[in-house]
Amino acid sequence: MSEGERRVFTVSELTARLKAALEEAFPAVWVEGEISNLRTPGSGHAYFTLKDEGAQLSAVLFRGRGRRVRFDLEDGMQVLAFGGLDVYAARGQYQLVVEMMEPKGLGALQLAFEQLKRKLGAEGLFDEGRKRPLPAFPRVIGVVTSPTGAAIRDILNIIGRRFGDLRILIAPVRVQGDEAPGEIVKALENLQTVPDLDVVIVGRGGGSIEDLWAFNDEVVARAIAACRVPVISAVGHETDFTIADFVADQRAPTPSAAAELVVREKLVVIETLADLYARLKQAVTAEVAAYRERVLFLSRRRVLTDPARALRDLHRRLDELQGRLRLGLRSSQRQVRHRVALATGALRSRSPLARIASGAALLAQLRGRLAASAAHALKASRSRFAETVGRLESLSPLGVLARGYSLTRLPSGAVVRSAGQVAVGDPLEILLYQGALGARVTDVKERDERHQV
Repeated sequence: MSEGERRVFTVSELTARLKAALEEAFPAVWVEGEISNLRTPGSGHAYFTLKDEGAQLSAVLFRGRGRRVRFDLEDGMQVLAFGGLDVYAARGQYQLVVEMMEPKGLGALQLAFEQLKRKLGAEGLFDEGRKRPLPAFPRVIGVVTSPTGAAIRDILNIIGRRFGDLRILIAPVRVQGDEAPGEIVKALENLQTVPDLDVVIVGRGGGSIEDLWAFNDEVVARAIAACRVPVISAVGHETDFTIADFVADQRAPTPSAAAELVVREKLVVIETLADLYARLKQAVTAEVAAYRERVLFLSRRRVLTDPARALRDLHRRLDELQGRLRLGLRSSQRQVRHRVALATGALRSRSPLARIASGAALLAQLRGRLAASAAHALKASRSRFAETVGRLESLSPLGVLARGYSLTRLPSGAVVRSAGQVAVGDPLEILLYQGALGARVTDVKERDERHQV
């Protein structure tokens, strides 16, 4: 073939023909493979490679199409990708432009559920330590649900039957569809502006996993976790579990069960209060009885039944002080005599007359000081003794008798304090300051209590 007969393509022409041929031959195709070399730059597009044991294929999932994929792409994930082949002319590379994607084996929604569950669990949003207890007696209850569904009717009926007169704030939202997560988050934010809000119920009736998917949304889960009051998740039936159930402070198997959790029955509350009142009354009665026994015990003590015992103790104390005083005086005298003897010996040991005279003068001076000191100490001791005796005399019943009073006693020795203790003809003993008188009751006059001051 001559040079003029050869067909020569430029790189761009050949790439364009290949691009047209591939796009025409493979406009839509399903491809199974393993994701590797996944890259997600700031643009939001996902670039990766689909590979199997014998080959690999470049693929791209643009951001607009990626919003339809419910799960997160991960290296090593086995997937089914649907799209068309395209040639990236700038690099001379063909690639699969993905339109849809499904995980191989596990459903897309179930995979997305497991991925979000692992993510939020790792952040600690499911930890029991952050769950708050429900209020015992809520006054304001918020309900985030559909205004037309059976869930709101069940909640209102049960709350009204169990404990009426509560304030219920209904935040109507869509509970399925693409707009539902945003409405649920906004409803939670609006309810939290109510100052007296105590608890919130978020939920809906049963349905398929697609119907319940709004409660598996990440923004809804984070809004529930950030709510300033406890949240009860009541989504679907007892066998249905959503991400909202794990992150909420309390999960209820149904909306009806949520209403029963948040509001106690009025009759049960009344019975509990009655039981607490009975227990409190019993405790107070037992406490009063214990104090009464204590008072009776104290009233039998000798310090109250025998007041003269304290006086006898004071007499013994006085005798003890007098003995100690005598011993002190004797000890002081012995010390003085000892010092005098020492001084006398020292004086006699010095022979010069001058020193003898000086010593004699010093001795006389010491004797004078000694005598003055002894006299002063004796006077002070007598003064303290007299003061102590005076205080004792002022406390003595004999001192009272010395002032002209008398003490009347029955033959048994009991002191007569009122006329009601005796009867006409009873013998009496009247104690005076000096001596005693025998007497007999001839008349009993009781003083009128109304004329007492």
